[in-house]
Amino acid sequence: MVYVLALGASLANALTSVFQRLGVESAPADATLRLSLLGYALRRGIWLAGFALMFVSFALQAVALHLGRLSQVQPILTIELVFLAGILAIWFRFPIGPREWLGAIAVTAGLSGFLYFAHPEYGMAPPPLWKWGAAGGASAGLIIIAVLLAMRGPRWWRATMFGTGASVSFAFTAACTKVVSDYAADDWVSLYRHWETYALAFFGALALFLAQNAIHAGPLVASQSTLVLVDPLASIGIGIGLFGDDLQTRGAAGPMEALALLLAFAGAFSLARSPLISGLKAGSDGPELLSARLRPAPVAEPVSADPLPES
Repeated sequence: MVYVLALGASLANALTSVFQRLGVESAPADATLRLSLLGYALRRGIWLAGFALMFVSFALQAVALHLGRLSQVQPILTIELVFLAGILAIWFRFPIGPREWLGAIAVTAGLSGFLYFAHPEYGMAPPPLWKWGAAGGASAGLIIIAVLLAMRGPRWWRATMFGTGASVSFAFTAACTKVVSDYAADDWVSLYRHWETYALAFFGALALFLAQNAIHAGPLVASQSTLVLVDPLASIGIGIGLFGDDLQTRGAAGPMEALALLLAFAGAFSLARSPLISGLKAGSDGPELLSARLRPAPVAEPVSADPLPES
């Protein structure tokens, strides 16, 4: 059930990425890191549809985190890139080639191998306050550094750094969600009494804001691959350091886990760089905008034959 819920969240995330890209791809270039970007997005119905799907994804992820472990659920979200490739191929009629098939197989096989060899076991719940402080401080530091690095550089670099900050925010939000979902299962009415509820809201809003900037700042290959790959790594680290998740590393298990993760991330990175996805640019960098793909091809008007000259 945990895996099914996490896969459902991944599919909802992939649809969210497409809908939100449609909503912000034509926003003014100077809207980056400004609330006007969200204001622009809120006026687009397609972005609001993606926002609604984000809540669906959050609900599925919250239940999965309640039933499973952080280091178990979050890596499954890597499969989002496979769903994204399928959506772009079916909905936007991009061709699927050997690179896409091999990338999807590598992601699926690597992820399955990691979960099989790691077999994460849950540690403590809830963690002590000092561990929350250490995890929150480290996450906040990484987010600040990523945002500062995103202020300068080419568009792909800015998208990557904004995506890194968003990924760490999403990972810490997932940690808060794990604890809040446990509280909600006991007594959801008293959620306002727990500080983790407010931390979830803050880091969740921050993650959403940074993700929009990542999508808007540069190519999808930079933003999406970072969002998909950094989140599981950060979540595994938080799961081990904060919750004490125990990954099986004895004997050959440790090297096999590393190889499985490497295979999954290599497949995801290769998939993100494929023409299926990397041809989609933000702003005016290229002609392959998603909205252009949705428009039907213009129908040519019939050309009337010239009248025969009179003899």
